[in-house]
Amino acid sequence: MKSMKLVLRFAVIGALVLALLVPLAMIRGVVHERQQYRAQAVERVAQGRAGEQRLVGPLRVLPWTEEHEVAERAADGSQRVVLRTVTGHLLQAPTRLEIEGGLQPSERRVGLFRIPVYSWQASAAAQFAPMAYPVAPGRVYGRPYLAVGIADVRGLVGTPRLRVDGQALALAAGTRELAALTGGVHAELEPLASTGAGTLPALREVRLAATIDGTRSLAIVPVADDNRIDIASPWPHPSFEGRFLPTRRDIDADGFRAHWALSSLASDAQAQLHKGEAHALDTLQVSLVDPVDVYTRVDRATKYGLLFVLLTFVAFGLFELIRRLQIHPLQYLLVGLALAIFFLLLLGLSEHIAFHWAYLASAVACIGVQAMYLSGVLRSWPRALGFAAMLTALYGALYCLLVSEDNALLMGSLLLFAILATIMWITRKVDWYALGNDLR
Repeated sequence: MKSMKLVLRFAVIGALVLALLVPLAMIRGVVHERQQYRAQAVERVAQGRAGEQRLVGPLRVLPWTEEHEVAERAADGSQRVVLRTVTGHLLQAPTRLEIEGGLQPSERRVGLFRIPVYSWQASAAAQFAPMAYPVAPGRVYGRPYLAVGIADVRGLVGTPRLRVDGQALALAAGTRELAALTGGVHAELEPLASTGAGTLPALREVRLAATIDGTRSLAIVPVADDNRIDIASPWPHPSFEGRFLPTRRDIDADGFRAHWALSSLASDAQAQLHKGEAHALDTLQVSLVDPVDVYTRVDRATKYGLLFVLLTFVAFGLFELIRRLQIHPLQYLLVGLALAIFFLLLLGLSEHIAFHWAYLASAVACIGVQAMYLSGVLRSWPRALGFAAMLTALYGALYCLLVSEDNALLMGSLLLFAILATIMWITRKVDWYALGNDLR
């Protein structure tokens, strides 16, 4: 029975900790809401300029039509023969494809949000082997053409230039038979000598030069038997995604240069193109990411909010029991709310100033107001400053966890172990039954 008062005290503190989960959850909701607003800002930029780009090709396409007589039963039960026309195409990927170009980044601002965009000076060189087209009953082949797939053709700046074996070809909008696969442009090649069967000649040198604008990311489909791709940019924070990472990359403060060397043996892109699988194409991708994603960092910080509150309340409880100083539950609650407000301040300030300055300003403000308040609660400035020093250590440890993503788990585990060991050391000789009996 002597320990019931102590258990009741801890139960009240536990209830306050649970109550503070509500404002912490609301703050995390605000963070997620701001992330959604940023996604909407990205969409607005993509709608007004050009979205994420994906380059496919160039590819050689040979369309065909077939006419077949089909027997059908009429409504009165009689048989009749009708002529049906079926369309299709043959698709040829290049034997070798070399793509290079500089990715010139910039930013578009939508409200508080800065959205990375780019202008890509693309240059592509491809080679095509001879292509035989077989005889098929009722089939007539049309005029072949080259198609270049571009995800968002609004991003084309000026008119792309296409040359085939030294001859300039006029480009037209659309990819015709590949329209269901990708948007883009096409250029007609020389007409066939025979529309029934034959062989398309080799294309020794197909060169494409284009300026393509896009938002945030650029993807390239390695369609050739042998693919060599080089992309360079002054953006110092690239993210390499897709199915293939660069075989060689150099990243520093002046930007990055990445090189891919891929064979068709390592990619299913050609088979996917023949099947028309537009949403499952193998790609290599580079994205211009925000070097300091404040919303991700603030969201990670709020996950430690409960730990902040719990550790502070434990310190208060130990101080109250050991020093025989009564602290009202409402005073616990006010201190816990001040800890929660830190994360809201951090979110608001980090949208306007650098994250580390926002963190410093929020921490100083919250530690200062709590030190002032605790000087009255604990009836001593030295005691209040001691708690302020403890909070400063906690905020410092949290910042280290946020900026060290690779070692966050290890650092967090060591921090918790150190705190638990400290509490156990301080309370190793405490007579809890006597403390519970002394509580009023």
